[in-house]
Amino acid sequence: MITKLSAAHLPTITTASVPAYDRTSLRAGIVHFGVGNFHRAHQAVYLDALFNLGQDHDWALIGAGVREADEAMRQKLGAQDWLTTVVEQEADTSAAHVTGAMVDYIKPGDSAGVIARLADPAIRIVSLTITEGGYYIDPASQKFDPTHPDIAYDAAHFDAPKTAFGLILAGLVKRRDAGIAPFTVMSCDNIPGNGHVTENAVAGLAALIDPALAQWIKSAVAFPNGMVDRITPATSEREKKLLADQYGIDDAWPVFCENFKQWVLEDNFPAGRPALEKVGVQFVPDVAPYEHMKIRILNGGHATIAYPAGLLDIHFVHEAMEHPLVSAFLKKVEADEILPVVPPVPDTNLDDYLALCERRFANPKIGDTVRRLALDGSNRQPKFIIPSALDRIRDGKGVTGLALVSALWCRYCFGTTDSGATIEPNDPSWARLTAQAHKAKDNPRAWLEMADIYGDLAKAPDFIAAFTKSLQSLWARGTTRTLQDYLADTL
Repeated sequence: MITKLSAAHLPTITTASVPAYDRTSLRAGIVHFGVGNFHRAHQAVYLDALFNLGQDHDWALIGAGVREADEAMRQKLGAQDWLTTVVEQEADTSAAHVTGAMVDYIKPGDSAGVIARLADPAIRIVSLTITEGGYYIDPASQKFDPTHPDIAYDAAHFDAPKTAFGLILAGLVKRRDAGIAPFTVMSCDNIPGNGHVTENAVAGLAALIDPALAQWIKSAVAFPNGMVDRITPATSEREKKLLADQYGIDDAWPVFCENFKQWVLEDNFPAGRPALEKVGVQFVPDVAPYEHMKIRILNGGHATIAYPAGLLDIHFVHEAMEHPLVSAFLKKVEADEILPVVPPVPDTNLDDYLALCERRFANPKIGDTVRRLALDGSNRQPKFIIPSALDRIRDGKGVTGLALVSALWCRYCFGTTDSGATIEPNDPSWARLTAQAHKAKDNPRAWLEMADIYGDLAKAPDFIAAFTKSLQSLWARGTTRTLQDYLADTL
């Protein structure tokens, strides 16, 4: 028997754990922009666990979105009373639980409705998972881009902004004018210094409107840095069917994820916060070492395996880890070139952390796809791969492996795998990337001409030489032979 997920049907669900708290007792304390799978498998899960302890029921979530595509999520979640089934999977175990931390979701495009919620004194935190590409960062300088058309629009239409940052700013101004203390703005995206980046976006937009407003933002509003981690693939019909077949639950948009999760936060919440330390969140004075480790080793590792696996027509990430060349490539690049430029992390052995990442990547039940890892390289490479290469160039160290990662990305963006299969567009800048990749087939330096992505790295002779040699090998000999040469130290 299949049970349609809803508040009314929670008492009949026996195959998954359900909220142990009275959801009618919840009161909103957080507005969250970007209600995607990761948020529902991470922040919402931590809050659900806290509510199950009988604590902090005034910190429930209200969703918000700024894209038309967010409406589909809102409608599906609304039809099931904002509930989500989260299925945690490891190689030999699976467990499902229904989370109930969300109590509402504002219709995308309703700027007035979002701003009104943000001005409510009950809202003390505004959080975001809007992806690495959603912060209007210039890839080369890694600084806020105030010239972006979306930002320019919000600056000119401050009464009805369209971006998350415009809405946040409008909400803060409304609170200030009403004598209400500012909420804390908390990024939950994989960006180095995500709190600083978010502050730069909000204050940068404010500076276009009124420099004094920008100064107020910087002095009055808290933007804690945080590191978040949980491998969470996209939901497809496969996951919906698995949930129905194995657990008898009909959820319009379930989330499947690994069992592992981590959240490290700076404790900078002047308006208050939920007691998340009681459910495993680490509060530390400085998040930078943790996020540096995670972004370089885990996210950099994902980028390292994504493109060779994609070129070899491998579909799932665990299948990539089963491929001896791809897994060996990951291990060698990490050990030789990434780990040596990752600073020490408190109470953490980096070799052990890499081994943990490798085990997580190899989880056969997650169903994470290579295509997801390869998505949006134009935003991810400058954050996950290029910084490690820059550090090594600065230290006078070799970059053969990291240059090969970049060459594999270039070859992937050409738009065909080694077998000749078409690679469908997989980046917001796909047309541009494909055009540059075609030029680079005969002139590898054409790829490095994308100064907004490569910055100073494109001027480094050692990186240029290593990249050129790698790309020429990929075209002349293919991915398999090139990986073999690299692993034999003959590339």
